[in-house]
Amino acid sequence: MVLKSSKKRVLMALSGGIDSAVSAWNLIQAGYEVEAAFMKNYSATKGLKYDECPWLQDRQDALRVAAFLGIPMHTVNFEKEYERNVLNYFFKEYKAGRTPNPDVMCNKEIKFKMLYDWAMKNGFDYMATGHYAQVMRLMDKSGTKSDTQRLKMAPVDNFKNEKMVGKWQSRKKASALRQSAKGDGTIDPSDLRLARSADEFKDQTYFIYNIRTPQLPHLLFPIGHLKKSQVKEIAKKIGLPNASKKESMGLCFVGKIRLKEFLDQKLKPRPGNIIDVTDRAGTKRNSRQVIGKHQGLAYYTIGQRQGVRVGAGGPWYVVGKDLKKNELLVTNNPEDGQLETKEVQLHSVNFITTPLSLKQKNFGDANSANTKDAQPVKLLGRFRHQGDLVPLTISRIGRDRYTVKFNQPQQAVASGQSLVLYDGQVCIGGGVIV
Repeated sequence: MVLKSSKKRVLMALSGGIDSAVSAWNLIQAGYEVEAAFMKNYSATKGLKYDECPWLQDRQDALRVAAFLGIPMHTVNFEKEYERNVLNYFFKEYKAGRTPNPDVMCNKEIKFKMLYDWAMKNGFDYMATGHYAQVMRLMDKSGTKSDTQRLKMAPVDNFKNEKMVGKWQSRKKASALRQSAKGDGTIDPSDLRLARSADEFKDQTYFIYNIRTPQLPHLLFPIGHLKKSQVKEIAKKIGLPNASKKESMGLCFVGKIRLKEFLDQKLKPRPGNIIDVTDRAGTKRNSRQVIGKHQGLAYYTIGQRQGVRVGAGGPWYVVGKDLKKNELLVTNNPEDGQLETKEVQLHSVNFITTPLSLKQKNFGDANSANTKDAQPVKLLGRFRHQGDLVPLTISRIGRDRYTVKFNQPQQAVASGQSLVLYDGQVCIGGGVIV
């Protein structure tokens, strides 16, 4: 028994950009029955000092792409959920002096929750997005090799036309889905892994580490096997109406905003002192001299250099915030040990899969407070998108609490950032830095 991909319905999250547009094109070429969905998450301009919320233009671009491809498009409104679960979180975290990642929360609460659930309730077999990521299948189940050694591109992502960049006249269908060991034609989630994309620089697994394991058989990332340059080439070759559109770099679904101006709408500025805490010659002694005034601790993040307007003696780097005293702590030594972090704790941890390296050791029950038998595990991680993958050791210390020790001290690690974990090429999950 085989299941032909041509009979499978896919809901494509169409944003108006070229990544999702080319993704939709790839799906059509692979023989899927494709429909598009545009998410209306933020339409207000009230509270913004720059009247440029882009949703109308983005929707118009998405409509033009859908018309060009000949597929229907749904507009789904998640504004209330976006405000409640993303924007409120964004302001709350900054008010608490932390550095949140709204893109991570947007994917967790909106795209891979609200939209995914909408797709499943409306009879779609898959939801697809334009993320640079891959779903891959374990082909060797012997348990003697690492996940990366055992990976092979999952059939649901296996596009036969990938070598035909710019030559898309063919309507050749992708290979059929193989029947899994479950015997019902479905793919067992435990056989699948979320892996980094073929384009390491554009890889976006950092933003989607909160994907749930049962979702993996129902997710497609149609450009995850391509480089960004190839995606641009396809867009131009087939004449997509948005082929020349620039990549969006603004706040997720809000638009291009200046952080301070955006925060000003919800957070009342609270000026305070800027304190020089530079470690003098490694003595760990400093003058704690007041060298200037800040406009509000929410506007600064650890390691920040630009925007610390003190004047002489700079450049100055943010090494900490004293919320009780409302003081911004800075150093003018870029090698100051106070900028380095050797160990962090994580909360709100999500594990997509349990790779071999975790199975070989007793990592303990994540839902249990008992850590007596939990053993540390060596992995890789990054605490910012496009940051270096660094070796680390993670240990469970309590219910939904983990300690991470970096092999080498890391600079500019901030509370509220996401630390995403990798076992080789596989993204196994991540958590939020305490």
